[in-house]
Amino acid sequence: MVAGLEPLPGETPAPNPGSRPHIRLVLATSLDGKLTDAARSPAHFGSAADRAHLEQQIAAVDAVLFGAGTLRAYETTLPVTHPDLLAQRQQAGLPPQPVQIVCSRTAIFDPRWRFFRQPLPRWLLTTAAAAAHWQGRAEFARVLAVPTTYDANSLVWPLALQHLVDLGIERLALLGGGELVAALLAVDAIDELHLTLCPLMFGGRTAPTPCDGQGLAMVAAPRWRLLQATPVGDEVFLHYVRAGDRR
Repeated sequence: MVAGLEPLPGETPAPNPGSRPHIRLVLATSLDGKLTDAARSPAHFGSAADRAHLEQQIAAVDAVLFGAGTLRAYETTLPVTHPDLLAQRQQAGLPPQPVQIVCSRTAIFDPRWRFFRQPLPRWLLTTAAAAAHWQGRAEFARVLAVPTTYDANSLVWPLALQHLVDLGIERLALLGGGELVAALLAVDAIDELHLTLCPLMFGGRTAPTPCDGQGLAMVAAPRWRLLQATPVGDEVFLHYVRAGDRR
């Protein structure tokens, strides 16, 4: 547990009722806003405090969502292991581990990855064409097929998020990568930002950022309100919520 990073009284946003889960984005970035270097190496630059903070955020939700690139980079995921966090989930009537949801249009994965041997629930969010390969297999407890946009470049996210709500997912942690974050930001589906600012710079015009995709016009960019900025060593832990306007 990371001291000083507890939610401020009265500042923990409630779940978003209705058509989608409440979504918190949890990422660590370099000082120049990169998720990793231009070679897209696995990002292990965060401190032990950042890892503990990530585990706290994961322990607070019903499910974790991440893209195929994130899974391919690590071939694993972070489970909840801290005894206090496991006890909190038990007291809240939650299972020990949140559901791990992988999002991919192609769903091309190696079943030998460690991820598929970890003792936690795994779901796949993909297209109808890609879903057929994984249906009825042990790797995923659920395979959710979602329609794509007319150009087949993205899932229809309002339908996908409604499907998750129907399956009992009220709180969702989004762990990247940048294309997935951009897709959810484009449909105004991100409620909170938990960003760890780490003391290094990568540079590189092709290095991934927290939000890639085609981008939003300045007039359409969502505004955020800072709730907490906590320095821990040389890192800064930032917590933002939506400001509720698009000025």
